[in-house]
Amino acid sequence: MPLLTRPFFEHPPQFVAPRLLGKLLVHRTPQGELSGRIVEVEAYLGPHHATPDPAAHSFRGPTPRNQVLFGPAGHAYVYAIYGMYFCMNLSCEVAGQAGCVLIRALEPVAGIEQMLANRSLAPGSPPRQIASGPGRLAQALGLTRVAHNGLDTTSPRSPLQVRDDGFSLTHALVTPRIGIRHAVDWPLRFAMEGNRCVSGPRSLTGQRVPIG
Repeated sequence: MPLLTRPFFEHPPQFVAPRLLGKLLVHRTPQGELSGRIVEVEAYLGPHHATPDPAAHSFRGPTPRNQVLFGPAGHAYVYAIYGMYFCMNLSCEVAGQAGCVLIRALEPVAGIEQMLANRSLAPGSPPRQIASGPGRLAQALGLTRVAHNGLDTTSPRSPLQVRDDGFSLTHALVTPRIGIRHAVDWPLRFAMEGNRCVSGPRSLTGQRVPIG
């Protein structure tokens, strides 16, 4: 399966985000390959945007914490929440113009037993419980800031990659972002319509938009 290349990510996050739906997020670990199909994402715009995004980590400019966002596209930006969970993003745009896409949910594909163990879930637990939500996703794949922040997902040598297995998707649902306090009404959350592993309410509704 081919890797997504850097040019794929060198576009505004609101363009990249829906095109990530259906792609595979892969973590190669000593226990084997863990992977899931991306079914939900959120775009966060950089401070160079016509209307800077107050919910984005890059809003106030580069810092030691968010430096990855201002570097080359296609790198993992991993940060901690609540002091115990992690969220994983992919950097977008060309170097110097920060933007990113938060990976919010996966449909488990490979290494499911290990993902269940990482989540302390019983064998046979519903797929929706494994990686539905950004904190669960990082836990299921075993991602941490120390080990994975800054990894180049476009590199064949990277343990963290995004691959294209040919899965085709023509439309996405777009809704306001969730779980944030600023710009909550911006329609920058994209999800795979009808997928059981999308986070939040099972009956997700939103505007149906084409993926060009």
